[in-house]
Amino acid sequence: MTTNALASSFTAAPRDHVYSFGFAFSRLNTAKFCSGRCCGGRIPLFPRRVLRVSCQLIRRYSPLLEGTLLLGGGRLGSSDWQAVPDIWRSSAEKYGDRIALVDPYHNPPSNITYNQLEQEILNFSEGLRVIGMKPDEKLALYADNSCRWLIADQGIMAMGAIDVVRGSRSSVEELLFIYKHSESVALAVDSPEMFNRIAEIFCDKAAIRFLILLWGDKASLSIKGTEDMPIFSYNEIINLGQDSRKSLLDSKDTWNQGNYEQISSDDIATLIYTSGTTGNPKGVMLTHSNLWHQIKNLWDIVPAVPGDRFLSLLPPWHIYERACEYFIFTHGIEQMYTTVKNLKEDLQQYQPHYLISVPLVYETLYSGIPKQLSTGSTARKLIALTFIRISMAFMEFKRIYKGEHLTRDPKQPSFLVSIFDCVWARFVAAILWPLHMLAEMIVYSKIRSTIGISKAGISGGSQLPMFVDKFFETIGVKIQVGFGMTETSPVAACRRPTCIVLGSSGHPIQYTELKIVDPETDETLPFGKKGIIKVRGPQVMKGYYKNPLATRQSLDESGWLNTGDIGWIAPHHSSGRSRHCGGTIVFEGHAKDTIVLSAGENVEPLVLEEAAMRSSLIQQIVVIGQDQRRLGAIIVPNKDEVLLAAKETSIVDVNASELSKEELASLLHEKLRTWTSECTFQIGPILVVDEPFTIEGGLMTPTMKIRRDKVVALYKDQISDLYD
Repeated sequence: MTTNALASSFTAAPRDHVYSFGFAFSRLNTAKFCSGRCCGGRIPLFPRRVLRVSCQLIRRYSPLLEGTLLLGGGRLGSSDWQAVPDIWRSSAEKYGDRIALVDPYHNPPSNITYNQLEQEILNFSEGLRVIGMKPDEKLALYADNSCRWLIADQGIMAMGAIDVVRGSRSSVEELLFIYKHSESVALAVDSPEMFNRIAEIFCDKAAIRFLILLWGDKASLSIKGTEDMPIFSYNEIINLGQDSRKSLLDSKDTWNQGNYEQISSDDIATLIYTSGTTGNPKGVMLTHSNLWHQIKNLWDIVPAVPGDRFLSLLPPWHIYERACEYFIFTHGIEQMYTTVKNLKEDLQQYQPHYLISVPLVYETLYSGIPKQLSTGSTARKLIALTFIRISMAFMEFKRIYKGEHLTRDPKQPSFLVSIFDCVWARFVAAILWPLHMLAEMIVYSKIRSTIGISKAGISGGSQLPMFVDKFFETIGVKIQVGFGMTETSPVAACRRPTCIVLGSSGHPIQYTELKIVDPETDETLPFGKKGIIKVRGPQVMKGYYKNPLATRQSLDESGWLNTGDIGWIAPHHSSGRSRHCGGTIVFEGHAKDTIVLSAGENVEPLVLEEAAMRSSLIQQIVVIGQDQRRLGAIIVPNKDEVLLAAKETSIVDVNASELSKEELASLLHEKLRTWTSECTFQIGPILVVDEPFTIEGGLMTPTMKIRRDKVVALYKDQISDLYD
């Protein structure tokens, strides 16, 4: 039954089926229930219009956001905030009619003020209570970036439920696993097209109490499997909540505060599934307290002021984008939603003060600069490139005299050497400065207007290539690289706007501890020594959902989280070129096999390697691509099989005894595409090597497992050439 039929039925649930809303309708008709397997049977269908209600059960609420509904108006100070949705009441009071959200690419396009945003969240939250959502239940939110995503997310949190988030482009199998493992009871999706893609499997294998469409028309839904499922559009949820809130506010009954329970800061706010080494994703439990740490402490990194413009590109279900959004909305900013397709145009037209994104976006912006320079004459291009080289040298000397030159050496130079070093750097920088300023007027100002970021770009998710980092520093675009993971909500460290140490991920943020430990002994290592990065602080997750073993493996009794990442902490120097670098964290890769591409996508290489090894032409393979745009591979070919295949396909003459390097690589690449065609990710460039990986050569363990890190280190230079 859809809400079109539901709207005319005006039925209500018996008392034992009243959910978190905690109210039974004062006029009870005979209850009607959905009998379909999607809903699990006996799920009450609620009317569009809410009648007068009377209190029955405990109602969970966000203290400050809904405090005015309680007896006495319930006003709390910011120090007493408990739940993430509490931010919307104070933001509405401070920034009222200021624009909060600009969403031009959905139908209808939206401009939403802070006052309107607060009311939409309250209405959505109340609408969920009306249709039967209970506190602590989980609602799967599978959707992409939009203003309605934010409203749905905060509406779910505000009534004490937990959202389980994922993007619409994930595979059906992954979405189903997450839905069932998280014990979600209902589903909210981006569009009818998205649900149609997953409908057959979900309706057959999952119990769905109801479905919510954030965008689109219910008439576009696939009929099969949805005949008996309650389906609500976004506007229907908003209208149900609005009517219910009006009924509550108009009620003359005295509300008994004993029936109301505040959301605790230790309650789980969201479940975010992140890829694990076992193949199945793990559900990271983040509490309101975890997220509050980010909201309260990111201003040191991004000193946003009312009216600053942010451009939102990343998927909001990723905690990096999400936590940053919660934070910036407490400072009265204006956020515009964009898409990959429209990013460059929106950067130029919208001219955001900040862009929060992943390294791939900055690499893409960087790669567009040569195209911009090439539009001019050869002379102008030569002048521009010369200016860039001069400015890079200027910036190098500037980092030295400012004390922001990164080093691992714990031994600092003598005072006299430090003084001479800094004086000399300042002298050379002074000579180069006029040319740098000339380049600023002639070249860099034009490039910056094209890029459009006026204050800073915040980069996270993986390592930013040094050449990209240096280029943006040269042209005057500040890039603040950070370090963290889903399990740390996510920011653990980041460069401050007043201390940009290239090559590092900055200092730990407030109330956060970092240490480096030996991967074998777990002993704390001194500054400058490379090891496993551990994090402790209020932002560290509660644990992995229904996975106590993985929780114990990652989180010790003292609260230290093993990130599985390799890095080191810069030593402290009291003087000299590195005097302001002490304590910065330097991320150098992942100890685990998971590959993180520059777009922030996690790839498990074993799946691709196993698929590729089905080919008789491949003897050994190691998939690579850490911090790159795309995957690559190092391949040891089976030479006899390769030659035979080349002869069979007439690549070479039947009497040939060997292949050229180009013929060999081309044939291997063709076979790779064939055998890995069903994998989520595909392999791009390949490096063909002659020598097999052996135990004797140190590239395999005694149990015949390839030492991935050793192989990558051995072929480091060739890999670099592969991606040039």
